[in-house]
Amino acid sequence: MILFIDACVREASRTRRLALRLLDALGGDHEQVILEKCDFPAVDEAFLQKRDRLLWEGAFSDPMFGYARQFAKADTIVIAAPFWDLSFPAALKSYLEQINVVGITFRYTPDGVPQGMCRAKKLYYVTTAGGDFFPEEYGFGYVKALAQTFYGINDVELIKAVGLDIEGVPVEVILRECEEETDRRFRREQ
Repeated sequence: MILFIDACVREASRTRRLALRLLDALGGDHEQVILEKCDFPAVDEAFLQKRDRLLWEGAFSDPMFGYARQFAKADTIVIAAPFWDLSFPAALKSYLEQINVVGITFRYTPDGVPQGMCRAKKLYYVTTAGGDFFPEEYGFGYVKALAQTFYGINDVELIKAVGLDIEGVPVEVILRECEEETDRRFRREQ
């Protein structure tokens, strides 16, 4: 099962458009988490106390850990997140805080090193940016570090279209080229 995490806000999101093309190319069923529709609790003292108590009790089936269980069970992850303010939308950070759960998505070795517990072998990070300034170590780099260091998902791939808001650029041409490249690289034999 593919898990599609949609951090896009705009109805006509260019990032979502590219992610949907990737999902189509990958084929198969997918579950979708639309982050703007999620009501994440604030990560405050009360949240942490409840979470710590549930973890200590081994109550991993508690609804609080639903997103983490879903993420850990997925075979493939697709994240669609536009490049905003040198990162990604805040809802994606909130989601990551919900899924980063010791005992579900990762555990610590006796040496204190995180060890991934997720089933997925591949994570695709799909993004678009208005300008050409796109340092990969920011938004994408953060997600890649979490995937590889905590979740055990070593194969992390970036799919991007940049420069979309520069005056005079052929936006549709850039998006179509990215879609065609996605089809060439990922379309499974139907």
